[in-house]
Formats: sequence, structure tokens, C-alpha cells
Amino acid sequence: MAARQPAGHEMRNIPYDDLRIGMEAETTRICRAEDLYVFANTSGNLNPLHLPKADGDGDGIPESVAPAMWVGSLISGVLGCQMPGPGTLYHSQTLRFVGRAHPGDTLIVRVRLIAKGPDRMVRFHTVVQTADGTRIVEGEAEVIAPDRLIRFDAADVPGLTVQSHVHFDKLLERAEPLPALATAVVAPEKPDALAGAILAARHTLIDPILIGHPDRITEAALAEGIDLTPYRIVEARDHRIAAQIAVKMVLENQAAAIMKGHLHTDILLSEVLKRDGGLRRGGRRVSHVFVMDVPGLDHLLFVTDAAINIAPDLQVKADICQNAIDLALSLGIEQPKVGVLSAVETVNPAIPSTLDAAILSKMADRGQITGGLVDGPLAMDNAVNLGAAATKGITSLVAGRAEILVAPNMEAGNMLAKELTFLAQAQAGGIVIGAKCPIILTSRSDDDKSRLVSCAIAALNAAWAAP
Repeated sequence: MAARQPAGHEMRNIPYDDLRIGMEAETTRICRAEDLYVFANTSGNLNPLHLPKADGDGDGIPESVAPAMWVGSLISGVLGCQMPGPGTLYHSQTLRFVGRAHPGDTLIVRVRLIAKGPDRMVRFHTVVQTADGTRIVEGEAEVIAPDRLIRFDAADVPGLTVQSHVHFDKLLERAEPLPALATAVVAPEKPDALAGAILAARHTLIDPILIGHPDRITEAALAEGIDLTPYRIVEARDHRIAAQIAVKMVLENQAAAIMKGHLHTDILLSEVLKRDGGLRRGGRRVSHVFVMDVPGLDHLLFVTDAAINIAPDLQVKADICQNAIDLALSLGIEQPKVGVLSAVETVNPAIPSTLDAAILSKMADRGQITGGLVDGPLAMDNAVNLGAAATKGITSLVAGRAEILVAPNMEAGNMLAKELTFLAQAQAGGIVIGAKCPIILTSRSDDDKSRLVSCAIAALNAAWAAP
């Protein structure tokens, strides 16, 4: 006979007097990469053999073997949650490790009651095996069973989110085979600005052309221990002149992207956006798109516009939507879902952003915005959470599933992106899009991975847009 739990989050134990020899309980668990990270942090066992993507034995191949003690600990989950269940205390556990588990394996954990003793002591045969019957762990457990019925609501236990950024890892992998993108780096005259460009060059994402004051670039290189010998330096002792040279290089096909160094964004963009001699592409407005890897979210999240268009009107918002869709397509999203944000999800003439959102949605229906699904107005909760969308009665292919979030203005977009970065531990990369080439805007607060990913995004976008 087998122990069974009631439906829902409630757990209920089996007191000592109700236990019978031969009773069984089991659970099924998929071993995930996140489990290995959680175990490493909680146990202090940082053996690289047990960490995803780590080369634990030096053979050049990542192993990702699940720690044996993590596999063994799954037995306690059955004993503590099912049989005997809540109130159980361990007395002893023998473990014989006869196999190995890896991320992706389905593990079946089974216990069978084989003896009852005095003082509520009970003994179980315990085993963990894979779905095909291969045994991983076997042994026996002695536990002190509870003496009375106990119920427990498991929903009270807080969950965990692993701060990994797997979506960015995939972007870097996709960009790795591409040829290095010839990139005009404007004013890399501080250590952080220069180091980001050189790091991307070492990862073969970009081929940097360093434009700026040679003495300052050299000082920055000395501070970072960088050998400048492999890189071309173009002298420009004024930041505006450096920006003009970068734009000219793009127009003359000497560069296929521009990267901001240590200069004001306004100076760079004013040269990019000049009507004569700039990098405008037709009548479309340029906009900035943050590409974000949010822990716990199963897809990339795009936030726009958070850096350029302060208070965009309807036509500018249409360009912002199209730019973001184009970028998402270039990063491999087949039909991007665009949620146009406001404070509420219903059209309210007193809130202009709801009117813009509704019109943008209809413009997409009529083919004036192409390549993605657009819906709005949506509030933040029902844009990204299916439960919130269902509660509000919203039926939409976008609501609850939005991959692109279009903010009503730059202030809202910037706050949203920074909140995700500093409160939700998201990583952010991003570029300016809508010009004749991608423009990489980096911040002094960006870490190495954010800088690398911004360059990877630019490389993937440029490859997608190439004729």
C-alpha cells in the first residue's frame, strides 16, 4: 500500500500508530541546473565538477554531475513530507552511491517501511533511481515518527530564484561564430570605457577602432594593463570631432557599429542624428532598447525607450515599437509580443498614454507596425503575469506574455529598467537602434558581462540587417 497526500499545498503526516509494514511513498523530481547552484551555495561545496558549465576534471568538457549528497537528500523530502511526514526526525541514514545523476535526469525517490521499533522508531528501505530504473542511491533510514496527526500548508514556505543569466549566455554563444564587428569606439579615454571595448575584442565580438586623445587612451591602457599594439588608434583631441569621425567611418563602410566611450551621450547622438551627414535612416526615429535577462523569467525582456526619447508622441512611439520588434527578431524571437504600458489596462481619455497604446495596437492590426504582436494599454502586472491578466479578464496573445515593454515616457522606462537591475538582479545590455548602424551605449555601472552582451546584441543585429 502507498501513502497519498491530499491535493493542493497541504501536507498531512501518518502518525506512528497508523504506520504499517510494507507501506510505500515516492516522489518524482527532475534534476535541474539550478539545483546544483542552490546546493553549492547552501552546502559550501563548490567543487566545479558539480557546477553547470564548469570543467571540473580539466578535460575541457563541462560535466555537471549532480552532487551525490544532493541526490541523497531527496530521500529526506519523501520522509519529511509524505511518510511519516511532518513531525518526523531523522535518527540515521545509510547511503550507497551506485550511479550518477545529471541535470535533466528524472529521478524517482522511493521509501518502503520495513520495521517498527520502540520509542516510535521506524526503519525504511530507501532508493533513488532514474526513470529507466537505473539506481543512483540505495540504503536504509531510521526515523522517529510523529505521535499525532499534523497538517502543514507548504504554501507558507518561500521560494527561491537563482540569480543566473542563461539567456545572455545563449546570446553570447550565438554571436561567437560571427565575424568581429568593425566598431568605432568613441573616446575610450577612461579605464572602464577602454576595458569594455578590449574585452569584447578578446571575445571576437568586435574589432575596435579607438577614436580619441592618444595620450588619454594610453593612460587608460596602462591603468588596465592593456597592450594597444593590435588595435588601430585614430587621433581626435575633441569629443565632438571623435564622434564625427565615427559617423564618417560608418558612412564610408569602415565601421559597422559605434560604441560610446567616455563622453556625453548627447554629443555622440547629436552627430549621429544630424540631418546632413548623420546616420538617420529614412524618417524613423532612433530609440534605445534595454535587453534584460531577469532571473526566473523564461525569456529575454526588452524595455524601451529608457534613454533617448523623453516624451514621445504617437508617431515616435510607433517607431519605438518597430525598432524594438526589429531588434527582437534579430535576436531570434520569431514573433515578438509587445505590451504597451500605462497605469491601467483600460482606455481612459484622462490618461493620454492609454489612448496612444490603443492606437498602437490598432496600427499593428492594420500593418502599420509589422513583425510582432502589439497590445495595449496594459498595466505592468497584466503585461507580464498570466494570473494578473486572467484576474482582469483580459483575453490577449500578449497579456501576461509580453517580451517587449514599451514605456509611456523615458522616465518610466528608465525607472523600470533600473528597478529590474538593482532590485530583481537582472542583467542589462542594449543598443540604440533605428539608425544606419547599431550604437552601443555603455554605462560606468555596467559589469563585464553587460558590456559583452551589448556588443553581442550589436553583432547579431548587424548580421540580421546585412543585405
